[in-house]
Amino acid sequence: MKAAVNKAAWTRKEFFINGKGKEATSLPPTFAPYLGYMATGSLFDSDSSTSSSNSAAPAARPGAPLAERRRPHTLADYAGQQHLVGPEGVLRRYLNGGRLPSLILWGPPGVGKTTLAHLLADELKLPFAALSAINAGVKDVREVIEKARKQRNAILFIDEIHRFSKSQQDALLGAVEQGVVTLIGATTENPSFEVIPALLSRAQVYVLEPLDKDVLISIVDKALAEDEILKQRKVRMAEYGALLTISGGDARKLLNLLEIVVEASRPDPATGEIVITDEVVQKLAQQHLARYDKGGEMHYDVISAFIKSIRGSDPNAAVYWLAVMLEGGEDPKFIARRLLILASEDVGNANPNALMLAQSCFQAVTVIGMPESEIILSQTVVYLATSVKSNASYLAIKQARSLVRQQGVQPVPIPLRNAPTKLMKQLGYGNEYQYSHDYAGNFAYQEFLPESLSGTVFYEPGQNASEAKMRERLRQWWGEKYGY
Repeated sequence: MKAAVNKAAWTRKEFFINGKGKEATSLPPTFAPYLGYMATGSLFDSDSSTSSSNSAAPAARPGAPLAERRRPHTLADYAGQQHLVGPEGVLRRYLNGGRLPSLILWGPPGVGKTTLAHLLADELKLPFAALSAINAGVKDVREVIEKARKQRNAILFIDEIHRFSKSQQDALLGAVEQGVVTLIGATTENPSFEVIPALLSRAQVYVLEPLDKDVLISIVDKALAEDEILKQRKVRMAEYGALLTISGGDARKLLNLLEIVVEASRPDPATGEIVITDEVVQKLAQQHLARYDKGGEMHYDVISAFIKSIRGSDPNAAVYWLAVMLEGGEDPKFIARRLLILASEDVGNANPNALMLAQSCFQAVTVIGMPESEIILSQTVVYLATSVKSNASYLAIKQARSLVRQQGVQPVPIPLRNAPTKLMKQLGYGNEYQYSHDYAGNFAYQEFLPESLSGTVFYEPGQNASEAKMRERLRQWWGEKYGY
């Protein structure tokens, strides 16, 4: 049962540390008691403005972007993520119980992580503090925690928590464990890599999914019908395709693009309508969205071009896209992680040294940081781009897992089974197993696959010198069994 709240007696208290250890004080006096919402000019991921003492956020400032004007005021207005906040959603159940655990909200840009954090606090009428990991330090974290000790059940929201260092995350542990604050972290990166295990074990991780087509269309239609500025224009959506494709499930990007298109389009002289077509959207998008934004504008397009350039053995293009990302402020560790994956997926055993170099690159980037990491990244990118390529190991595991999903797990051959007990030995477990090192060339011809899969080939060596040697060795060992 949801805890009763005395709205008349309750006063919401919020504060926001601006990265210099001081309360933000630049907001109008009307909002002085309610400091806390980050003024970053975005609705779906980097909320701005302040909050009033009821659950609804105040009206957006005059001249604010459409994404900010369309900020949801309640969970009922919140778009998507029904697996979390729908009638049967896990977060809805917490809210119905009048409590909230510490959370890590993980998802791509523009799906509502920051907005959801604010709305959760609004629903429970809890004190709320916000930090941005981009400019907050350990001192800021400790100051927020000290203020939170004077509150009751304060929520501490940390945007881009993956950017917090280990020491900054360590500073949160005690307060989270003691219940001084309920932590809500937002991240676009895998928390398993970026959040320390001790903090991760004290928080529930929830995945926010990209918004689907129906939700995005609904966001567009509601904006045109309800926004005080847009509804004064006579806009007709002839096509949605380009808007949805370019936004890539990012609601903030969708609304910003919609606003650009409406403002830049001329009404039809005969009807007075602004007709939005895919052609118009694509033309205007190329003009206005060409700037790389690690928060989502071209993030996925550029990293895709980067990976494909390396895979395609073009070091010049690969270094160019690397430069675009670095100039845009991309996290070098994110780039280094992608190089690690590529070294195994696209170079593989054609050049085993590639994986070792990529691992060394990741370690060096982690230790050194920018700007010097650009040199290490460039070296690794050039090496991988100019290396011989093979995706044979990648294809092998994909095919093997597909077969397991289709057929289930087949019985382990009796000779390969472990026999730690007398009964298992009596059942023949491990009998007839041939210990390879007891045989010439450290190889004994025997069956390792389940009987029903005998002779199945998952690994097909690539067409390169290194794997040609592997093929020859496999042929010597297995003869015609696998067709090598």
